[in-house]
Amino acid sequence: MGTNLVALFVFMSAAVGCAVLTWVLMPLLARYALARPNARSSHKIPTPQGAGIAVIAATLVVTTLALGTTTALLALLPLFAATVVIAIVGAVDDIRPIPVLPRFALQALCVGAVVLTLPLDQQIIPTLPLWLERTALLIGGLWFVNLVNFMDGLDWMTAAEGVPVTAALAVFGLLGALTQSPMLIAAALGGALLGFAPFNRPGTAKVFLGDVGSLPIGLLLGWCLLQLALQGHVTAALLLPLYYLADSTLTLLRRMLRREPFWLAHRSHFYQRATDNGFPVREVVGLVFLINLALALLAGVSIALNSIAADGVLLALGGAGVAALLMRFARRKA
Repeated sequence: MGTNLVALFVFMSAAVGCAVLTWVLMPLLARYALARPNARSSHKIPTPQGAGIAVIAATLVVTTLALGTTTALLALLPLFAATVVIAIVGAVDDIRPIPVLPRFALQALCVGAVVLTLPLDQQIIPTLPLWLERTALLIGGLWFVNLVNFMDGLDWMTAAEGVPVTAALAVFGLLGALTQSPMLIAAALGGALLGFAPFNRPGTAKVFLGDVGSLPIGLLLGWCLLQLALQGHVTAALLLPLYYLADSTLTLLRRMLRREPFWLAHRSHFYQRATDNGFPVREVVGLVFLINLALALLAGVSIALNSIAADGVLLALGGAGVAALLMRFARRKA
C-alpha cells in the first residue's frame, strides 16, 4: 500500500474508531467524570469529561497497527508509554484533583522519559552542548503539554488547533519533510480529533476531552513538532503552534507580573476574554482555525524555500497575524 493510502487509512480509521469509542464511553463518563463549572469554565451546567480516552486510544492503536512489528514502532515505545502514563495522571485529576506539585512532577517524568530517550546524534542546534539542549527541550515540552491543557477551555478549541496542525504535519510527511512515524501519529491524532468533534459542538457539547485528553495530546503534538525541528525545519515547527504559544505564554507572563496565582483556574486567556467580550464561541474557534490554516501555509512556504532570510519574514508575518487576532479578542466585539 502506498504512503498516501496508508496515511488516509490511518486518518479515517482513527476518526471512526474515536467516534465509536466516544459514543460507547459517554454513559460511563456521565456517571463518574462530570465537569462542574468553575472559575475557568465556559460551560454553565455539569458535562461529562474524559472523551480524551477515545482520542488517545484511537491514535495509539491505529498508529501501532499501521507500523506493525517494525523497528519504528519499537522506537516509539517510550513515547507511547509516557503518553499512557500522562493520560492516567489526567484521568485521575479529572475525577479527583491532584495537588499542583505532584501533578507537575509526574508530567515532568513523562516528558523527561521522551526527551532523554532521543537518539544522542539528534540535535536541533549541533553547536549547543547536548545536555543544555535536552534541558531546554524538557522545559519546553513540559510547558507545551500544559499550554494545550490551558487552551482546552472552549468547545472545538482543541480541534481548531489540532486538526490544522496535524494535517500540515501529515502533508509535510507525505512530501518528504517529516519521517514516517510522526507523520502517521499526526494523521491518526488529526483523525481522532475530527471523530471527537461532533460530540463537542459549541452550545450543544455532550462531552469534553478532560485532562486525560488534553495532556497527552500536548505530548504527542509536541513530539511531532520536535521531529519536524530535528529534520531542520525549526521555523515551521514554531509557526504551526504559534497561536497557542502566544496566547498561553503572554497570559502566563501577564498573570505573573500582576502577582496573580497563575497556577489556579482562571478566565484570562485571550480566547476566554473574547467570549467575555461578546464573541460567540463558534466565531472564536473559527478565527483560531483560520489563523492556524494561515500559519500552516507559512510553515509550508518555510520548508519549500529553506532560506534563513525567508524564515525571518515568515515568522514576522505569522507573529503579526497572531498579534492581530489576540488584540481583536482583547477588545469588545463591535
